[in-house]
Amino acid sequence: MSVLANCEPKEVFRFFEEIAAIPRASFHTKAISDYCVRFAKDRELEVVQDKVNNVIIKKAGTKGYEDLAPVILQGHLDMVCEKTLDSKHDFDKDGLDLFIEEGFVKAKDTTLGADNGIAIAYALAILDSDTIVHPPLEVLFTIDEETGMGGASAVDLSLLKGELFINMDSDEEGVITAGCAGGFRASMCLPIEREDKHGTFLEISLQGLRGGHSGIEIHEQRGNANKLLARLLNHMHLHTDIRLVSFEGGTKDNVITPAATMSILVQDLVKSREQIQQLQEVWKAEFAEAEPTLQLLINETNESRKVLSKESSDKVIYLLHATPNGVQSMMRSFKELVETSLNLGVVSLEEEALHLTFSARSALKSKLELMQETLETWALHVGAKMHVSGAYPAWTYKSTSRLREVAKKSYENLYHKEPIITTIHAGLECGILLDKRPELDCISFGPNMYDIHSVQERLDIESTKRTWLFLIELLANCKEMSV
Repeated sequence: MSVLANCEPKEVFRFFEEIAAIPRASFHTKAISDYCVRFAKDRELEVVQDKVNNVIIKKAGTKGYEDLAPVILQGHLDMVCEKTLDSKHDFDKDGLDLFIEEGFVKAKDTTLGADNGIAIAYALAILDSDTIVHPPLEVLFTIDEETGMGGASAVDLSLLKGELFINMDSDEEGVITAGCAGGFRASMCLPIEREDKHGTFLEISLQGLRGGHSGIEIHEQRGNANKLLARLLNHMHLHTDIRLVSFEGGTKDNVITPAATMSILVQDLVKSREQIQQLQEVWKAEFAEAEPTLQLLINETNESRKVLSKESSDKVIYLLHATPNGVQSMMRSFKELVETSLNLGVVSLEEEALHLTFSARSALKSKLELMQETLETWALHVGAKMHVSGAYPAWTYKSTSRLREVAKKSYENLYHKEPIITTIHAGLECGILLDKRPELDCISFGPNMYDIHSVQERLDIESTKRTWLFLIELLANCKEMSV
C-alpha cells in the first residue's frame, strides 16, 4: 500500500512517492530522466531528452490562457545520497523507505530527496491535471545539480521560449527567493610518505553530528566532523608525540560532515586519553544543545602499521587544522545573510596522498576569487596541488521583476500576509541559466524542508499543500502580466 496515499495534495504526493522509488543519485539520473520522458509520452505531451538526460516537457495553455507567453517551471532530478553509518541501503539499486512522522515525510536512515523531488512532483502533477488553469508551460528537469550543476550548464535554452522562470528548489515556505550565491568546488592533493612503526594506536571516531546543507545551514555553525577531528589532532600534536595513520570523513563537498574517523600512533597513552577527554568536554560546552548526540568512540590496539613520516604527518595536521571553514563574512546589503563561506566536506587519507574537497560559496565574484587564492596559498605552502571545478555564477538580485510582484500579490491574496523576499546563500541553477539568458525573470520558492543533505531530512506535509496552492494561484495570475 502507498505510504503517502492519505497525504494532501494527493496528486503531488503520488508522484513524489513514485519518484522516491527510483534511485537518482547525482551522475546516475538516467532512470529518473527516462521516467519523466515516459510520463510525457503517455500523455502525448511534447518532450525532449538531451544527450546528458535533461528533460524538457511542454504543455499548451488552458482555455483562455492559450495565447499567453510560456512560463518555465524548473527543478533538478538528482538528490544528495547520505545514510546512517549502519544503514544497508544501496543508493544505486534501492528506492527510499518512506514513512510519516509528526506531520513530516521522512526516509528511514537516508536522505529524503525532497531536495528536489518535490519540485518534480509539483510539475508532474500540474502537467497531469485537466483542471488546473495555467499559461503554456515549459517544464525543465535538470540533472546533477548537487555536484556542480552540470545539467543547467549543458542545457540548450534556445529550446525554451518563455521568459518567466519559476525555480522550485527553495526550502522555506513564505519566502520568495530573488538571488543566490555562486560557488566552486576545490580539490587538494598532498603527497605523503609512510614508514613502519610498532606501538599503541588509537582509532578515534566522531559521530552523531547533525550535518546538513553547506549553504543553507552554514550560518547555524553546526559541527563539521572533519574540522573537529582536525582540531583534536592538532591539539594532541602540540602537547605530545603522535603520528597520523588514517583520516576519513564525508562523501560530499556540499554536506557539513556529520561523522569522521582517524587512527593515530601515540607515545603517551595516558596523556593522549586525557587530551581527548578534555576536548570532548570543551565541545559539549561549546555546542551545548546544538549537537546533542555528538560522541567520540575510541578503540586501542597494539600492533605494527604504516604511519605517516614525521614531515608528512606535520603537513597533513597543519593543512587539516589551519585551512578556513564555515562562515567567512556576512552580507552588507542583507546583514542577516551569509555572504561568503567555505566547507571542508570530504577528507580521504590514502596510501600515498591526502585528498581534501571543499565547497566555496559567495554572493560576490571577488570573494570567490579571494577564497580560491586563499586555498591556493595553503596548498602552495605545504606542496599540495589544487584543482577547481564545478564553478557556477551567483544570481544577482534585480530591483524590478514583474513575476516577483505577481508572486507577492498571489501569496497575499491566499494567506493575507506578505511573503519574505530575499536572497540565499545556497547555490541555485538560476545563476547559470540567467548567465545564458539574462532576460529571464526568475523567482524561486518551495515548501518547508529541514536538514536537507542529511539523514534527518524531512518534508512538511501541510506546508507542501500550502505551497502547492500558492503555485496554482500564481499560474492563474500570470494572466495579469499580459495586460
